[in-house]
Amino acid sequence: MPFYEYRCRKCGKQFEKIVSISETNKKQICPYCGGKNTEKLISVFSAKVASTNGNSTGGGFT
Repeated sequence: MPFYEYRCRKCGKQFEKIVSISETNKKQICPYCGGKNTEKLISVFSAKVASTNGNSTGGGFT
């Protein structure tokens, strides 16, 4: 299951949670204040990919 990032609208803190794909759009409970008014954030990621000459590059695909 993937990690998703959420922000609590009650206390403003962000948190990560492992959530099944079918549960991603449901409101998650804030682990800091117990608030139920949370929003899923758009996550960004970076990947290291080896190039054809063996050097690693970051942040994209070659």
